[in-house]
Amino acid sequence: MVSFKVGPDFIDPGHHTRITGMACRNLDGWMLSESCNRGIFSRHTESADIAVVEGVMGLFDGYDGKSEAGSTAQMAKWLNLPVLLTVNAKSMARSAAAVVYGFENFDPALRFAGVIFNQLGSSRHLTYLKDALSDTVRMPCLGGLFRNSDIAIPERHLGLVTHQDHLLSVDAVNRLADFIESSVDMNALLASFSDIPAGPQAMPSSRLPQSGGIRIGVAMDSAFCFYYPDNLDALTLAGAELIPFSPIADSQLPENISGIYLGGGYPELHAEKLAENSALQSRILAFSLKGMPIYAECGGLMYLCRELTDLNGRIYPMTGCFTFATRMLDRLKTLGYREISLKTDTVLGLAGSMIRGHEFHYSEIIPPAESTKVYTVTSRSGEAHVEEGFHINNTLGSYIHLHFGSHPDAAPAFVQACVAYRNKNQ
Repeated sequence: MVSFKVGPDFIDPGHHTRITGMACRNLDGWMLSESCNRGIFSRHTESADIAVVEGVMGLFDGYDGKSEAGSTAQMAKWLNLPVLLTVNAKSMARSAAAVVYGFENFDPALRFAGVIFNQLGSSRHLTYLKDALSDTVRMPCLGGLFRNSDIAIPERHLGLVTHQDHLLSVDAVNRLADFIESSVDMNALLASFSDIPAGPQAMPSSRLPQSGGIRIGVAMDSAFCFYYPDNLDALTLAGAELIPFSPIADSQLPENISGIYLGGGYPELHAEKLAENSALQSRILAFSLKGMPIYAECGGLMYLCRELTDLNGRIYPMTGCFTFATRMLDRLKTLGYREISLKTDTVLGLAGSMIRGHEFHYSEIIPPAESTKVYTVTSRSGEAHVEEGFHINNTLGSYIHLHFGSHPDAAPAFVQACVAYRNKNQ
């Protein structure tokens, strides 16, 4: 089984990966083109028996109220997949039939495998709902999920607690499986599936000349765990060997690396341990001053700053690659899709390169931010946004999580920068 998540999410894919044992891939109707999405899906379902795609928001919710752009419905049609509709039926009776009828008839081009109801109070509740559907809709009711607080995953400010901090045990996974099998007609659900549609596979990046032996350190722990798997694959396909390390636990960087990639996550929750690991911070700063290519997103940017202030006003020293600081807020700072244009050549490509991504954080930079800004940023609607992309030496940091699939030259450019650094310093 392989899994996918529609939208720019990192947390749900982590739980999918934990349960299936296969990396969950992101699909996105705005960051990525239709052909790129179809290529990702085809490439990773080639040898799979079952593929599950989790949607984003409501079925028809996208970028605005006028089109399907960016919605789960659009992705289902792009990939020619049936939809399993899930309806929260808490405190709902016959009205549920009207809801299902509306979804079924809103877009005739969609195919439905069926509907399951969630947050049910009793077996009688489910029977009532099935009776309401029996002569009003075409799609079958495949079951219902009863309220069960025992299987809930806790939440925090960016969403569900990550799988690193809420590790589902084998017993917990089995309980979830038993809960679904006892609540859903799995035989009918599986029978409703068609063969996984074959589609064009996106051409992988070519391995760069002289990229052999290039090692890139990738921060991987509870503080830094937000990566698009296809970004990591793109770096590997460009010729890099990715070496994980922990800014929390490792006092040294991996040996013989020529670049560093720091993803997002929760540095604010581990600020004390990150600050205590001054040996690793000093090593990263030394490499930054030496010109090693370093790329950081969101939490990674916060780690590269001078210091981090938490919600209680405690200040923790960070690496100091950037001279400005960041602080946590008790409210959302910003959320949304972004398109960036490089104002100058960077480790991600040449001036004028356009790359798409997403921004979502509860922290902010404490001005002034003296570093050069190399991103011209626009929102999803094309409106100008705050300029970003802080650059010093060969260190590039930003709050925006970029998807390399939106600009296939980004990963090769980073690997090429690492090659140039190695050749200069070997």
